[in-house]
Amino acid sequence: MASRNISVSETSRPKLPRHTKLKFDETRQVWVILAPERVLAPDDIAVEVLQLCDGMRSVAEMVDQLAEKYAAPREAIATDVVAMLQDLADKGFLTEARESTA
Repeated sequence: MASRNISVSETSRPKLPRHTKLKFDETRQVWVILAPERVLAPDDIAVEVLQLCDGMRSVAEMVDQLAEKYAAPREAIATDVVAMLQDLADKGFLTEARESTA
């Protein structure tokens, strides 16, 4: 089954696919992304961004929150966050929340 890749932008509302989980590995004391037959150990900053990927927040909202928290230039954070999320999406670790239509 092929992953449905997304194109990440500030309007995207990324989330982990149903078959993928962000979990703290107690044994190794690290955060990991668990997917079928794959495990990824993201760094601390990536974990913080991934914890915001709930399918409700847009990338722009995440960037605003991180820029405020770290008192950092929004443009720099936006560039890094979009690039990181796009890389994860290209590898099948992220999908995009869709509006439900009646």
